[in-house]
Amino acid sequence: MSEASMNSCPRIRPGLRLQWEPAQDCHVLLYPEGMVKLNGSAGEIMHRLDGVKTAQDVVEELELAFGSTGLARDVLDFLAMAQQQGWVKS
Repeated sequence: MSEASMNSCPRIRPGLRLQWEPAQDCHVLLYPEGMVKLNGSAGEIMHRLDGVKTAQDVVEELELAFGSTGLARDVLDFLAMAQQQGWVKS
């Protein structure tokens, strides 16, 4: 994803499901072949991807939720990796 993609509306790819897994104490991404255990940051980002919010909206929500600034690069880098993995569509 590039800087221009701050206006994209990413969503979890159809066929995948994000859920909280109490036994693992984390979000997991489930797909027919298995499961991906997400770290806290990845779970927070993925939880916000609904295909309606822009990447900019997600950044703003995270910055507000965690009292931080400057998260755009980290979010965009994660979204690019998630798109390469086939987890996310824009």
